[in-house]
Amino acid sequence: MPTLTVQPRARLFHGHVWVYATEIQKRHGDPKPGDVVSLQDVRGKPLGSAIYNPQSQISARLFSYRRQDLDLDFFTRRIQRAIKVREASAVDLNLCRLVWSESDGLPGVIIDRYGDFLVLQTLTLAMDQRKDLIVQALNDILKPRGIIERNEATVRKAEGMELVKGVISGEKPAPYVVRHQGSAFHADLLEGQKTGLYLDQLDNYQLVAKLAAGRRVLDCFSNQSGFAQACSLAGATEVIAVDISESATEVAKQNAAISGAKIECIAENCFDYLKRNEAAGARHDLIILDPPSFTKTKSSVRDALRGYKEIHLRAMKMLEPGGIFATFTCSHHVSAGEFHSSITDAAVDAKKTLRRVATYTQRPDHPILATIPETEYLRGYAYEVVASW
Repeated sequence: MPTLTVQPRARLFHGHVWVYATEIQKRHGDPKPGDVVSLQDVRGKPLGSAIYNPQSQISARLFSYRRQDLDLDFFTRRIQRAIKVREASAVDLNLCRLVWSESDGLPGVIIDRYGDFLVLQTLTLAMDQRKDLIVQALNDILKPRGIIERNEATVRKAEGMELVKGVISGEKPAPYVVRHQGSAFHADLLEGQKTGLYLDQLDNYQLVAKLAAGRRVLDCFSNQSGFAQACSLAGATEVIAVDISESATEVAKQNAAISGAKIECIAENCFDYLKRNEAAGARHDLIILDPPSFTKTKSSVRDALRGYKEIHLRAMKMLEPGGIFATFTCSHHVSAGEFHSSITDAAVDAKKTLRRVATYTQRPDHPILATIPETEYLRGYAYEVVASW
């Protein structure tokens, strides 16, 4: 097995599993892209097995602390272990992320389950080269009606791979309606956003809805109206859902008609909507801010924070004392401290005193590893305005 010598101060020695190109001191045995390599420290002590790709900044990703090859038995064991983790966390196994990359010891592999169908992403070269083994393991363990490949994520380009999608095993699924906790969602596994739905927020729809009874609710960046539906069904007196996408707004209307939620759906840029309605003196009792990621890179974090501050400021100005806003960020490049600062800075400018009433995170089917901060990317808070000054 080819071997990489890792420099002493690499993050690998602090519990991470990534080895950047700058952290490799020496290569032994001419490893090729996609190879399994052995890692060792400068004294020659073995550190484990990793997948290798010199085309990526992250040149090696540790997947085992012992000598291990990527064979069918390995994938079978890792997938079975991931399923047991989901069973223990009591998520709905028919609608969940069954495997989530490094969090489940399969770097770059994502597997989502939608009933009888699975959606697979292989975002690292080594795993993509062994896609047939992953598919075989999934068919052996779960016997799905079909497995769909959604390999359109641009991160594949950094690994030197093309963007592709399609059915790779079994039947082609037709778009269908998913029911979850009373809400309805249209799932298109081949053409929909992500792999069909935003599975990481499913629990948070219900948690935020606990604050909605008797309130006038504004759901910004609403997409398929997950928060809006849950709030309406929980007893909100009025619900407005705003999203820039006309197609998403149309789907949100269809979802509401199926679930029986009473929602006014508006297709408009949320920044413009917030600015216009705040200036007009509009008032709400619960405002939800769940934007798409404002940054994909560290270099644009400052711009992202300006965006977060603006929507927080506009929302707070439309809340009287007793009003609540729930806000989320889904970018791991924005730290918890930076996101919180965007809230507190906006509170000072809006002259509002806030009290935190809830903290939110990603669903348990997206496990967080303590030494890999990138596995924690979804953060959210609910704050009550207790005073204006």
